[in-house]
Amino acid sequence: MDNFSYFCNTKIEMGLGKAEELPDLLKSLEIGPSILVVSDPGVVRAGIVQPILERLQATGYRTVLFDALSPNPRDTECLAGAKLFVEQRLEAVVAIGGGSAMDTGKAIALLGPNGGTPLEYVEGIRKYVNIAPIVCVPTTAGTGSEVTRSSVITESTTHRKLTLKHAALRPLLAVLDPKLTFTVPKAITAATGVDALVHAIEGYSCKVTNPISQALGARSMRTIVSALPTAFRDGDNEKARFAMLESSMLAGLCFGSSDVAAVHCLAEALGGLYDTPHGVANSVFLPYVLQFNAQAEQAIHAEMARHMGFATNLDSDEQATQKLIAGVRDFTRQLEIPKLRELPGVRREDFARIAEMALTNNSTPSNVRPISSDDYLQIIEQAYDDV
Repeated sequence: MDNFSYFCNTKIEMGLGKAEELPDLLKSLEIGPSILVVSDPGVVRAGIVQPILERLQATGYRTVLFDALSPNPRDTECLAGAKLFVEQRLEAVVAIGGGSAMDTGKAIALLGPNGGTPLEYVEGIRKYVNIAPIVCVPTTAGTGSEVTRSSVITESTTHRKLTLKHAALRPLLAVLDPKLTFTVPKAITAATGVDALVHAIEGYSCKVTNPISQALGARSMRTIVSALPTAFRDGDNEKARFAMLESSMLAGLCFGSSDVAAVHCLAEALGGLYDTPHGVANSVFLPYVLQFNAQAEQAIHAEMARHMGFATNLDSDEQATQKLIAGVRDFTRQLEIPKLRELPGVRREDFARIAEMALTNNSTPSNVRPISSDDYLQIIEQAYDDV
């Protein structure tokens, strides 16, 4: 029997139209009244942010918008947002968007009051204290950042992914409104949905998993496999969009108090080097990491196959793991996610560097099967050569 701990201090409010209640929800938690709203240019252009700003302003909040951020947010962008936070004498951060906006918002809430760089916190030079209140309003169903203790930031000079991680980075409030996801394009729906699936898979199966994470992950996996193809085909399907946003949150809670593993280590290396969208990067490596891990840890992979409906209790563990790998491969194909060799900029001569970047990721030790640089390199080559 293994000891474990689980903590989440985030108040979760979910429902159609919940974003309209944001001012009242902020007041109930005594957050504000001066707020930095963090979003990305695409979400702003989609018309999602302006109504929320107007609603906040009409109820007495002073808001400043920061949207100068990339799909894989940079440390330099977080520092610019922190500078704005200080100059405008703001008190809280409301992040509206996908993982980029929410991770940037968390970093700004840390750096604004405390100073320093993301690297100084990652290396333990500075402490996670005095963090401004964080509120997250996700507009995609994938990252789960609205309920996690992590913020993943790209270091501009090295292209490394830095993970800020501390319980104090969990948002005080997460407002999940499926209406905000209805206009998400098909490709982003697919990629972010697979990101959520990987969160559930790795949070469920990694070395530091726990019973609560596994319960959350099992529910999330089962629902995503059912709901994501519908949300992908019909973005206006209210039931599917609701199910995906809920499952993304559950997957965030799943890995948020356990960890991710080798799929994410590879995906973060790929995203840091080529700016590949995170969900796409996860998707291209998922079947091959599952195949690698299942060779040593068949039972837990058989469990996941049954949770996802790829196998039944009548299947042996060996049959179930084979069905898991085939099922995941077919699942990502029907979502039209490109293969590794089809991604912009990917070059075979970079594979050794990607493998080394993955190996040094803090989540590599959490992978359910020990994994080396050579193992990572072999997985990359398998994914690239698979046509």
